[in-house]
Amino acid sequence: MDPRTVLLVGAGRMGGAMIEGWRVAGPVSMDELIVRDPHPSPEARRASEYGAVLDPADADLGRAATVVLAVKPQLWRQVAAEIEPFLAPDAIIVSVAAGVAGADIAAALGGRLVARVMPTTAVAIGQGAVTIHSDSDEARARAHALFATLGSVVDVEDEALMHAATAVSGSGPAYLYAFVEALEAAGVKAGVPAADAATLARATVSGAAALMAAGDTPPAELRRQVTSPGGTTAAGLEVLTGSGDLQQLLAETVAAAVRRSKELG
Repeated sequence: MDPRTVLLVGAGRMGGAMIEGWRVAGPVSMDELIVRDPHPSPEARRASEYGAVLDPADADLGRAATVVLAVKPQLWRQVAAEIEPFLAPDAIIVSVAAGVAGADIAAALGGRLVARVMPTTAVAIGQGAVTIHSDSDEARARAHALFATLGSVVDVEDEALMHAATAVSGSGPAYLYAFVEALEAAGVKAGVPAADAATLARATVSGAAALMAAGDTPPAELRRQVTSPGGTTAAGLEVLTGSGDLQQLLAETVAAAVRRSKELG
């Protein structure tokens, strides 16, 4: 076993994002990466140009000190059964499978140490949100080594909170993209040409997010700073938030995602 070698099992959308982040930020050298996926992402194929090994023989899986399980939750048991006999006995498992308990993963993978991680796809550009849980200090440290340079990391001590972290953060980008879609459509309905509405909506949201990320001002204060009493923003916010429907809608959205995360487990 090589202590530097990482085996990534599953190189779809999330796996590809992690590969890109590792390639740019450097916590995993591409010539120390093994990727197992019958349909690897473009990022995985590009990684092979930098020295990563794609779909090696089963016997080579034992070279990895860290195994990152990034398959769909519905497939993890099947994949675990396929790879377990070939892994190094003391390999550490880092699971990105939403909703799947660490104890279940450990049981399926020979009792090996497990850390659970929920990243967002923005790890590809070093701006991800990453939640980590592990009962093992060693496994937690291994997860931090993989993700600390790829974005903001939050540790949770109670594994049950991983469901909520998945619902808020792991699924959160889709909520934001849906908002941008709706804002574009509203601009078009108000008479803005479609291409211009798209530019304005996307630039507005990405700029506001960048401004928020650049400091520690709470979002509520940032909202107040751009809301003049009796102005256009106040009129729009009265519709969006005045009745409390937005908070209720998001609470229900997160609750639905929490339920699904528990079902997947």
